[in-house]
Amino acid sequence: MWKPDRSSQTPLYQQIVDHIQRAISYAELPPGSSLPSERKMAEQLGVNRSTIIQAYEELRASGLVESTVGSGTRVSLTKWGISPKNTPNWRQYTEGGTFLPNLPLMRRVREALQNDSSIINMASGELSSDLFPNELVNRILREQPFHEHLGYDDPQGYYQLRKTLVGSLKHYNGIHTTESSMLITSGSQQSLYLITQCLLSPGDAVAIEDPSYSYSLPMFQSAGLRIFRLPVHEDGIDPDDVASLYRQHRIRMVFLTPNYQNPTGTILSESKRKRLLKIAADLRIPVVEDDPFSLTAFDGNVPAPLKSLDTGGIVLYIGSLSKIAASGLRIGWMVAPQSVIERLTDARQQMDFGLSILSQWAAERLLTSEHFDRHIVQLRQALFKKQLIMVKTLKETLQGKISFVPPLGGLNLWCKINQKIDDGKLLEEAIKRGVAFIPGSVYGSEPGYIRFCYAKPKHEEIYPGIIAFSQALESFKS
Repeated sequence: MWKPDRSSQTPLYQQIVDHIQRAISYAELPPGSSLPSERKMAEQLGVNRSTIIQAYEELRASGLVESTVGSGTRVSLTKWGISPKNTPNWRQYTEGGTFLPNLPLMRRVREALQNDSSIINMASGELSSDLFPNELVNRILREQPFHEHLGYDDPQGYYQLRKTLVGSLKHYNGIHTTESSMLITSGSQQSLYLITQCLLSPGDAVAIEDPSYSYSLPMFQSAGLRIFRLPVHEDGIDPDDVASLYRQHRIRMVFLTPNYQNPTGTILSESKRKRLLKIAADLRIPVVEDDPFSLTAFDGNVPAPLKSLDTGGIVLYIGSLSKIAASGLRIGWMVAPQSVIERLTDARQQMDFGLSILSQWAAERLLTSEHFDRHIVQLRQALFKKQLIMVKTLKETLQGKISFVPPLGGLNLWCKINQKIDDGKLLEEAIKRGVAFIPGSVYGSEPGYIRFCYAKPKHEEIYPGIIAFSQALESFKS
């Protein structure tokens, strides 16, 4: 996002005027476009509100913008002789369409993090930059020449990467599959998007965990699906709830994260896994298993995915490098029956003609490196250390005010606040104090739950971040 240059000789307000005028002249802000309020613009640009007031006054004086009480400030409809009837109603377009925007609280968190880099980020569910295997990737790029074709690749994915993943999934997860039963995607969310758009129809009923990361993804509602919940207990969902939902609503698919579930961190017990697979087989219901966290098991004992127990082709298995290596590579994969892979490959080809061969080649080289195992071990140790710091600080500062069960892997800590609280107001107070988290309501839970990500902040940020959250919570003390 653009910010004024404080080292420039040009006054801040004039820089803002010039920036907005340029956006208007380039039609980035067409006639009738709304501008942020003075307060919000000041927050976004990191300046005093008086600076924005001065900038808006200058723009109004030039006739570029108009302000109306109750309606805010908009780009003028008459400047430059432009008639409203000749300009598309972009608001109508942006508020239309079938693909819904992110939830308001998610947009608020992202807006805050984008506009203020000093905020301690305990919201984003990804690794901190120091946990990425940068040195290993740099070594690969230096030492291993790239000789692959730079044209469009196989839309199913770079064959050598699929071949390597077949071996990796067998080695780490006990999953037996073939290259033809695998599709390379840009990450777990693209896999989920393809499934919801291509294998289901508007009006279909699906079951997701409660709470669940899936609940925060508008793609389910955008696809017109009816969502029914499976409560998550300390050992995962109850498989009998799946049978019950099928009897009541004829659910057509189940979406689960059995290992270090997001956001609760729970693991589906072995007995429940077997029971779930039997019920799904009897009812002929596919199970979509999202498995981004398995390799983060702190003790090195990777929980077996549902897919490793699947003998009937019931489970559609989704994985990615985002939570264990590098989210920026944008590499994920799906293992499914070949007929499903063919259908989704065809759809993906219509979207983007396949992924970049460069990122797929780098991912394949990373996975086959003799140093990859060491990276995973170091990642587990670092995540466990970060979790210990967060748990220790929470216990010291919020004893009795918050409760949680530290997971044995994953990136997140799911916490219950032991008092009635408004999620949105608590988030705003926390942001004011310089820390961000995800309110539990985003994941479909009742008010009073929050998700902290201990993987994203640096070690030295965790203590002050929790202190800032503690002060925000304290401000609601009755």
